[in-house]
Amino acid sequence: MTGKGVISGASVAHDRASIDEIEAAAVESHRSGVSQLVSVPCVEEAFVIQTCNRVEAYVVTEEASDGEAALAAFFEDVAPDAVKEMGHEGTLRHLMRVAAGLESLVVGEDQIIGQVGDAFEAAHDADGIGPVLEQGVTKAIRVGERARTETAINEGSVSVASAAVALADEEGALAEAALVVGAGDMGRLAAKSLADRVETLYVANRTPERAWNLASLVDAEATVVGLDAVEGILPEVSVVVTATGSGEYVFDADSFTGAGETFVVDIARPRDVPPAVAECESVTVHDIDALESVADENREERAAAAAQVEEMIDVEFEHLLAQYKRKRADDVISAMYESAERVKARELDTAFERGEFDAEERETVEAMADAIVNQLLSAPTRSLRDAAEEDDWSTINTALQLFDPEFGPEDVPVSALTEDDVSPEDVPESVRERIPSGVFEDSDD
Repeated sequence: MTGKGVISGASVAHDRASIDEIEAAAVESHRSGVSQLVSVPCVEEAFVIQTCNRVEAYVVTEEASDGEAALAAFFEDVAPDAVKEMGHEGTLRHLMRVAAGLESLVVGEDQIIGQVGDAFEAAHDADGIGPVLEQGVTKAIRVGERARTETAINEGSVSVASAAVALADEEGALAEAALVVGAGDMGRLAAKSLADRVETLYVANRTPERAWNLASLVDAEATVVGLDAVEGILPEVSVVVTATGSGEYVFDADSFTGAGETFVVDIARPRDVPPAVAECESVTVHDIDALESVADENREERAAAAAQVEEMIDVEFEHLLAQYKRKRADDVISAMYESAERVKARELDTAFERGEFDAEERETVEAMADAIVNQLLSAPTRSLRDAAEEDDWSTINTALQLFDPEFGPEDVPVSALTEDDVSPEDVPESVRERIPSGVFEDSDD
């Protein structure tokens, strides 16, 4: 990892994509997605995050066009209108908004910051994280933590699962009993939201031990059932919230036949409930796309806190850009000086081999060489620092490619130096006599 290049990002999320399009964008795991991206020759770093309502990928490349091409190939199965493309600065701001919960379907949800952290660890494991994304994702996570401790953005019950229960409540579907399918984070949140609103709660999960553990956490009468026994208790419940991590449907198309009036909210991705279930007259099926109304209400309630978080992001975004710019300019300047030092050392060795120099004379010649290097690099150093302050990424990236790994041509003759580079009065006559001809030939001496 060199630390060079810019970030490009692409997002397939609930704000412009349907659940089907998000499913089309999904990868097997965070790690497999990162591995796929870093296998592209031009990609130096990569980061992937996917949740129930978004799949996003970020890459670092030397040229932005290479990053855009890599992401276009990554999301080739998704309709272009469903993909939000972002450049370097847009990506950095978006990452902060995601971690802070501003881009979530339910504004301020707590789950997303943990999901960003998990994705970050997976990207590290897949060798996708280098200095550029390390700085960007770490800053985003810190902003997300600050948003939750310094504002009221996550006050109360805030999650997709709680929104699903709220939708059922709004539709008047909550009665005496409800069923939660899935004992992961979303299932746990749904169960806790339902515990205060129903008398009996059923919990089903592929692994019974996890279902029993979830049942013990809720403040309600909870009964654990196996997935193979779920259909038998469907007539007993009025609401089903399903949120498993299964890669296939948990219910069959005819599972709800004879179940009576049932309100189903499927917040899993991929779906747990096949679309054909919606054709049953007594069954109402909603997926994540249907939660927008609840999400809009939540967004209005948290408008003041969201505005505070936006201000926080504005400040942290500028700080992050300044850090990137300083680091980028410092990388180029360091590369210039390191390469120049190699050239200087080579030329000093050549000069010393041509004659005998005592210790004082060698020290004088070395001091002269140092002065030449400093004078030659003074102007480009100032220019690069100015470019960093003025957001001139093109100049900085071009300079980094020019000066790394070699400064100038392979062999830079000392005879190319002139009196503009060093004053001959500063060099003793005995030393000047041993320096190759041409260095001071334009001088009065």
